[in-house]
Amino acid sequence: MDKGQLIALLKHEGFHERIVSAFEKVNREDFVLDNFKKLAYENISLPISHDQTMSQPSTIAISLSLLKLKENHKVLEVGSGCGYTLALMSEVVGENGIVYGVEIVTDLAYDSLNNLTNYKNVNVYNQNGKVKIPEAPSFDRILVSAAVPEVPREILEQLKDDGIVVAPIGSRDIQTLTSIRRNGDEFVVEKELPGFIFVHFVD
Repeated sequence: MDKGQLIALLKHEGFHERIVSAFEKVNREDFVLDNFKKLAYENISLPISHDQTMSQPSTIAISLSLLKLKENHKVLEVGSGCGYTLALMSEVVGENGIVYGVEIVTDLAYDSLNNLTNYKNVNVYNQNGKVKIPEAPSFDRILVSAAVPEVPREILEQLKDDGIVVAPIGSRDIQTLTSIRRNGDEFVVEKELPGFIFVHFVD
């Protein structure tokens, strides 16, 4: 599958035009290991390094849809890996939005910074996702890109009121992609999509 075929697939599956446009603008091969570049536009997950993976494009598109990203949003990805999803979110929120990634694996965090040199509204931190970023203590949207048995309270509390967090919740073997909206001090599940497999959250 080439890039054009991937874009046609995402359009056929009915994803919002802003999400499809982001996939058109971001070159997945820029984030893929050299020996996997020929597979860059296959709709499959691919290994990056340190036993981590980048999700398949359709899974990322579903996650972005559940986030309901808008222009100018401030968004966080926990477990940002190679930076591919950060680049996509950067395109969706636009130049006046801002994207933060936290990645606990040091080599991945630095690799993603190199991958993202052309994205001026993206910041990457090498730290635990439970720890607040001092200059960005709260977010409109948070994407957790690693499997958790439940969303840690420390992450939920980084949401602004009426903000949304999307996370794969479940066991190590299979998870339900879940969107949760903050309503004051309450966190309400909005949608659940079962049948996903993510790498597990590193604490």
